[in-house]
Amino acid sequence: MDFRATPDQQHIQDAIEKVCAPFDADYWLRKDREGGFPFDFHKALADAGWLGIAMPEEYGGAGLGISEAALMMHTISASGAGLSGASAVHMNIFGLHPVVVFGTAEQKKRWLPPLIEGKDRACFGVTEPNSGLNTLKLKTRAVRQGDDYVVHGQKVWISTAQVANKILLLARTKNAEECKGTEGLSLFYTDLDRATIEVREIEKLGRKCVDSNQVFIDGLRIPVEDRVGEEGEGFSYILHGLNPERILIASEAIGLGRAALKRAAGYANEREVFGRPIGQNQGIQHPLAKSWMELEAAHLMVQKAAWLYDQGLPCGAEANSAKFLGAEAGYHACENAIFTHGGMGYAKEYHVERYLRESWIPRLAPVSPQLILCFIAEKVLGLPKSY
Repeated sequence: MDFRATPDQQHIQDAIEKVCAPFDADYWLRKDREGGFPFDFHKALADAGWLGIAMPEEYGGAGLGISEAALMMHTISASGAGLSGASAVHMNIFGLHPVVVFGTAEQKKRWLPPLIEGKDRACFGVTEPNSGLNTLKLKTRAVRQGDDYVVHGQKVWISTAQVANKILLLARTKNAEECKGTEGLSLFYTDLDRATIEVREIEKLGRKCVDSNQVFIDGLRIPVEDRVGEEGEGFSYILHGLNPERILIASEAIGLGRAALKRAAGYANEREVFGRPIGQNQGIQHPLAKSWMELEAAHLMVQKAAWLYDQGLPCGAEANSAKFLGAEAGYHACENAIFTHGGMGYAKEYHVERYLRESWIPRLAPVSPQLILCFIAEKVLGLPKSY
């Protein structure tokens, strides 16, 4: 078992660090203050050919695995871009995986190249206000009318909908009362038509430059050719994107924690109180050392989950565990960074308060830590289902 980075992995890390270098801490501080999607950062990654890292080569992608994608997202976050930078390109990596697996050749040829080139930007329309994580109870309805579906409904916490021109949408095509199991939901990838879709931004704690939104759909017409796979099978299709998403968000959380830890260690070496650097005090050293160990351990789980996924092996327990452990380790590293800075940790110019605000995202989304614990208890330990 070799834990060293391969030459290809080292190349990916070096190349991503080079792309991220011009987008320094002051850039992300400005974005956090002013908002506005980081179009220039998104374009830089697109121009360098990284937006399609996990997309098939025949459509302009790199054809690499989730292991390499996780490394890319970790490197972006660890550069200091944090979740602001990672979220700007996150959808490209995992979001259209159901299209890659279940789309027709014509659909992939039509949809993937513009996304990889950065010409299209997509959002992911699944979550609804009254269903939360109970996806099988979605109410947004798509009714077939000839060669189109007409959609009415509401979605919430939809990232990048302010700037997206495409939406991957999960909607009900059959009444829930008539369905068994996971039947009745269909998946579409279509134009985000602002004549029939209203997007309202949600003001939130952090990551101001990557918008989160309520989306109101009133009469959106979707051509049949924009349906992914068979009608009524959409839920099973999106499951193929859930484990990669958990792995990627875990890797981003760990990268964020490492960015915070780097700043904390630097400050602890430079800041002198009572005639010596504060980093000489074990009360400062020990929390930072513990965070380093927690981040390393979580990173190993990410690597295991990503390897299993790329080998086509079951990885639900590992992907969920990686998300749980990565989010917690990242959060505590950011918290310790603020403690290390003391009062200055509360000042925006030192950046770590922004990291802490962003560290809440992987703790809350895309699945709560409590549901992950329930999943492990039931699926791994064989305990009775609790929900």
